[in-house]
Amino acid sequence: METHTVYLSSAYLAPVEYYAKLLAYDTVVVEQYDHYVKQTYRNRCTIAAPDGPLALTVPIVKPDTPKAFMRDIRISDHGNWRHLHWNALESAYNHTPFFEYYKDDFRPFYERKYEFLMDFNEALCDLVCSLIDMKPDMRRSAVYRTEFAPGEEDFRERIHPKKDFRTEDPAFHAEPYYQVFQDKLGFLPNLSIVDLLFNMGPESLLVLRKSVVNV
Repeated sequence: METHTVYLSSAYLAPVEYYAKLLAYDTVVVEQYDHYVKQTYRNRCTIAAPDGPLALTVPIVKPDTPKAFMRDIRISDHGNWRHLHWNALESAYNHTPFFEYYKDDFRPFYERKYEFLMDFNEALCDLVCSLIDMKPDMRRSAVYRTEFAPGEEDFRERIHPKKDFRTEDPAFHAEPYYQVFQDKLGFLPNLSIVDLLFNMGPESLLVLRKSVVNV
């Protein structure tokens, strides 16, 4: 039986599309030998704040070289960001059905210090998968690949805040779900996975399954 593998970048509280890939593929390889690029999901996520989409960015220590590997990127303590991110999450999701239920799982990530961005992202991803009841086969890359065999898909730069998932990824359908500010903002597709989790709780897995399109 042919197995299907997807290559993804590391991502901070990645969007729903990213988690749909964890569900859709047999194996997930998270790239650690890509060069760190600013303004990507590697260190930012988008949540639904009361006034609309809000990007939260984890500050990084400027690398010694312009072509630093993602695995070597360190988190900066600049600007009290942990406190700001936690406050933003709390004010955005305090009135959702499941924030109260999950907040004690997430709070420690904004109280302890992780040295490396990739470790922080990976630990958060592990937590989200356990809360959603997903068990993806995930591993870090051993080398940087530029060529892929049949059954392998490269989404390392395709899941991106500046790219439209509708044109970039026909295998992903942004299945609508309840959002707490929907009456005011309309449905906001493909936000951070925490938007889905805090609004839908255990039903998040059903939404993710409906998000996977067989093309």
